[in-house]
Amino acid sequence: MIKVLVVEDHTMTRLGLQMVLEQAENIEVVGLAEDGKKGVELAKELSPDVILMDIGLPVMDGIEATRTIKEQGSSAKILIYTSRDCGDDVFAALSAGADGYIMKGADENQLRTAISSVSEGVAWLDPAIAKLVLSNIQQQKKEDVRTVTPNPLKYKEYGLTKREYEVLCLIAEGMDNEEIAENLVIALSTVRAHVHNILGKLYVADKHKATAKAFREGLV
Repeated sequence: MIKVLVVEDHTMTRLGLQMVLEQAENIEVVGLAEDGKKGVELAKELSPDVILMDIGLPVMDGIEATRTIKEQGSSAKILIYTSRDCGDDVFAALSAGADGYIMKGADENQLRTAISSVSEGVAWLDPAIAKLVLSNIQQQKKEDVRTVTPNPLKYKEYGLTKREYEVLCLIAEGMDNEEIAENLVIALSTVRAHVHNILGKLYVADKHKATAKAFREGLV
């Protein structure tokens, strides 16, 4: 059972989340907090597995609350749940130690999946946020992700080959298998084999989770 603490200042949203989450067989809402300070206190008191954290909170905002909870040594995974999708908020939250970022427009199944994923140690990024993160990386490096130089200190740690790393970068860019094959001038069957190997080496179930983990671990 995944113990979840919900930190959300809007009463109806907070109660609605509690109702939605408790419909899942593997989730138990152990606490509700209306501001960041209370969220920090309950995180220490209740020892939840996952904290669903809004950003725009009174008293202490969600980013500061996330940083404080992590600095206190909590083992809880923090999933940012917000309507804010601007770069400053996203990167501030991730820098503070957030384990995932999902938009409030996500449906119930996506929310439950995101909670399950972060509880298992798999980073979760909303697709729109993943694109924003990638765009920022591309801008900072001032180069196309397709020509990125592999970092041997990173991709080799996971046993990835140079070609598998290149495929992972293109997956993170949002390309499908056919586009990857065309981009790298290799057979579609070869791409599928590389994708299979990548998922196995990263210990993830699909491309979405591979992309999230790659961003989280600094692989791309």
